[in-house]
Amino acid sequence: MSLLAASFPGSVGRIVLDRTGLAGTFDLELEWTPEQAPPSTGVPLQTDGVSIFTAVREQLGLRLESTEGQLDVLVIDRVERPTLD
Repeated sequence: MSLLAASFPGSVGRIVLDRTGLAGTFDLELEWTPEQAPPSTGVPLQTDGVSIFTAVREQLGLRLESTEGQLDVLVIDRVERPTLD
């Protein structure tokens, strides 16, 4: 389930955490229509399919839930080019 959650951020625009408590390996198939077509493909956007939120609920019986939480963040204060000293 953690691999499934890790694949969602590009589609939902947020970080997705696995809170299912399910362990192990699963063979899943999930079909949904992206809300935006990748810009470089030139493929027109289809609007007749289901969203990823609906697909997860109807096809997998799971729910994507928006909550607030803490995340680890790496802050880089300064960057310097290496020297040959």
